[in-house]
Amino acid sequence: MSTKVVEILSSEELRRTLTRLASQIVERTRDLSQLILLGIHTRGVPLANLLARQIEILEGVSIYVGALDITFYRDDLDQIGLRTPAKTDIPFDLTGKTVVLVDDVIFKGRTIRAALNAVNEYGRPEVIRLAVLVDRGHRELPIHPDFVGKKLPTAQEEIVKVYLQDADGHDAVELISNG
Repeated sequence: MSTKVVEILSSEELRRTLTRLASQIVERTRDLSQLILLGIHTRGVPLANLLARQIEILEGVSIYVGALDITFYRDDLDQIGLRTPAKTDIPFDLTGKTVVLVDDVIFKGRTIRAALNAVNEYGRPEVIRLAVLVDRGHRELPIHPDFVGKKLPTAQEEIVKVYLQDADGHDAVELISNG
């Protein structure tokens, strides 16, 4: 069985996608001073930082960015295996804020459900929205992102891999299948 890798987004396409996502977030946010981007570990954190930089370029406003680890809030640890928790870094109260959860890929929705539970530990936001780079479908929960970089219909067994310069040394999104 051979592995097939297809590039879905190149570095340049990824850059344009992040610019579009940042613009959509700005358009849907009444008061940018109340906006907080919360990246979900692992790839959501650098994505949140990239979106914050892009919003600053577009609007000249600095955006608060936090990092959220959802390991202990997951309901599927028995299926995905033990993980070493990352550090949650939310040094501000979320009460009354517009929080945008940022993740690289949405699949079944369980990561986002866990993130919603985790956010409650840090205050009660006015609104929580979801921004994802890739929506691959196959939801098991009624969770739908507000901002989507790329909709990518996939087979259950396929893998979507996001590479980011800060974490991986290059930017790209790949679809990996065995067959």
